Amino acid sequence: MAATKEEYDAKDLAVLEGLDAVRKRPGMYIGTTDSQGLMHCLWEIIDNSVDEALAGFCTRIVVTLHTDGSITVADNGRGIPVDKEPKTGLTGVEVVLTKLHAGAKFGNASYNAVGGLHGVGSSVVNALSSRLDVEVDRNGKTYRMEFRQGHPGVFADADPGHPSPASPFKKTRKRSPTELREVGEVPAKTTGTRIRYWADPEIFNATARFSYEQLIDRVRQTSFLVPGLSITVVDENIPETGDESVDDFREVDVMPSEGAAEASDRSEAGAGDSGTASVEPSAARQMEGRSHARVEEFLHTGGVVDYVDFLSKGEPVCDIWHVSGEGTYQEETQVVGPGGDLHAQMVERTCGVDIALRWTNDYETTIRSFVNVVETPGGGTHVDGFLNALTRQVRRNVEANARRLKVNLKDSATKVERDDVTTGLVAVVTVRIAEPQFQGQTKDVLGTAQVKPIVARLTDRQFGEMIAGSKRGYKEQSGRVLEKIAGEMHARIQARRTKEVTRRKNALESASMPSKLSDCQPGNDDIAELFIVEGDSALGTAKAARNSMFQALLPIRGKILNVQKASISQMLANKECASIIQVIGAGSGATFDIAQARYDKVIMMTDADVDGAHIRILLLTLFYRYMRPLIEHGHVYAAVPPLHRIALTGKRKGEYIYTYSDDELAQRTAQLDRGHIAYDDDIQRYKGLGEMDADQLADTTMDPRTRMLRRIRMEDAAQASEIFSLLMGGEVPPRKRFIVDNADDFDRSNIDA
Repeated sequence: MAATKEEYDAKDLAVLEGLDAVRKRPGMYIGTTDSQGLMHCLWEIIDNSVDEALAGFCTRIVVTLHTDGSITVADNGRGIPVDKEPKTGLTGVEVVLTKLHAGAKFGNASYNAVGGLHGVGSSVVNALSSRLDVEVDRNGKTYRMEFRQGHPGVFADADPGHPSPASPFKKTRKRSPTELREVGEVPAKTTGTRIRYWADPEIFNATARFSYEQLIDRVRQTSFLVPGLSITVVDENIPETGDESVDDFREVDVMPSEGAAEASDRSEAGAGDSGTASVEPSAARQMEGRSHARVEEFLHTGGVVDYVDFLSKGEPVCDIWHVSGEGTYQEETQVVGPGGDLHAQMVERTCGVDIALRWTNDYETTIRSFVNVVETPGGGTHVDGFLNALTRQVRRNVEANARRLKVNLKDSATKVERDDVTTGLVAVVTVRIAEPQFQGQTKDVLGTAQVKPIVARLTDRQFGEMIAGSKRGYKEQSGRVLEKIAGEMHARIQARRTKEVTRRKNALESASMPSKLSDCQPGNDDIAELFIVEGDSALGTAKAARNSMFQALLPIRGKILNVQKASISQMLANKECASIIQVIGAGSGATFDIAQARYDKVIMMTDADVDGAHIRILLLTLFYRYMRPLIEHGHVYAAVPPLHRIALTGKRKGEYIYTYSDDELAQRTAQLDRGHIAYDDDIQRYKGLGEMDADQLADTTMDPRTRMLRRIRMEDAAQASEIFSLLMGGEVPPRKRFIVDNADDFDRSNIDA
């Protein structure tokens, strides 16, 4: 048996040089090697161009998706430096694309606020690409350099117009002159950078797919955050027929397939033609002679205010409020000295703050946060400072207006919490600082502690003036905002109290329910049904018709409050709305917990007339605004009572046929006439549920074996929100226009369809 090797010498050590470490452990730099990592590489290249825009040197970026799976990012910024870096003796292009932690973003001379600051973005993308080509316009010339898996060299493409990572490649030897070469001339003032890369299939797994939808979302987001920056996305994967919609979602395989280069048909972005401008002519050459179905350009000038307007859904409670300014702080950092050595130095930083916010009549919270246009999904110190100041100012003003808002300050439980403040809030929080401290290369959370007090101080002062109504034009708006937040607080407190009495565990619990509730027997929660019945007369019949084992009845008197136009406090003060929320027992708004609902089905049982339809839409508005998961999970139904009863005579005396519309009545009577089946000419027309006897109501509307129910579904939440705002909101002209425009196409049978 061979002896176990115990020697451990220097020869056993492996040294990974240059970008080999990136290829060995790509997850350390891009998170994963699946679709997420694939998109992360694209963000790194785009962010470099965006940093040029933030520095004030770039106004246009073009992202082109080629048919062979490669991607080009072109900008009209200053261009990567092409002169030699003194310490390495390499050109700036090679340093940026082959050296980790190299670039101009470690000091304050060239970039004061950037998204990519670790200095690994471009070099990591280069290392993980089967091929990367870079062209730079500077000094009146176009310079070009090529790389294979991070190593510089020259590709011998059979057709320079159709480059391919499969082309023969001659690697530059160590200590040889750099392969940066002049390939053309441009006007003296023309500058810019174009990077085209092919993701390496040896690195990314077979399931990695490029998401066009994510790209568009990110580009749109960036255009909001950098006002005046134009970003164009050109997708060459769309057939020239243009029969695919721009809005269609597609996943594009960015892994080069065999023969893809030969099949591709596109022009290089700014391929070094003499006398050509940096980005615009490149984009023009890309599109010349063909009609792309997917070319999208994004340009916004309103910044975060426009972004909040774009993110807002539902009816706004106030205008968009804007908080902006800057502050300074001291920070100790490592600075590169004249000799290239690092040493600690205390520097003064400037933190720019730009925040936009608005409340909508909804209970969802949308807060987007950014540092130097890089999104921080996990928030961080900038979001903490904003929310702390926001909550503090709201509490102060709720207490100052306690009597108007019906807030009992003596009750310790009556205190505004952060969730009350953020319900329905849409906000974009951005800060711009030099060398921010993130948690990891993926930059999910900002950790720079000094940012928090600056954001809090600015929010305290500027938002404080708005919410107090002391700033001109904000008094009425602040009143509506405070009323909404106080209503959310009341709803949360009420929901907590309701949960304590909603489960049927003892007689005392049942006794706490509204006295008009005719509840079903406990123990049948998985099949329990709550009928919301219109009127006391129908309630009497329904009591005799129901199966009390699992069917409960809650009567309402006429039309309930239109909660789309009412505040939360008004809704809670409404007896009918409060009873429905209490009986269902799962809370309301942001605190709604569908697992606590006491019934499997909530059935609206109203008369089969226009008033009944109106009551149903009022109930649906309540469910949509404050108990939306009931609709989303398919627990809300509309009962379908009949309109007519045909009594048969002769041999079939005692049999009845029910119809549900005038058209159906005409069809059934015609069938009976053709079949020579006798029936009573005095056809009963039900004016309401109360006209039926118990057996008739049970057979037609309540018995699960014979009834017909319509399930209320919500397939598109955004469209549903627009419809509710249109039909039930406070704006009359749009509703009138909608009714007039659709009157000719109205089909009464589709009221509940």
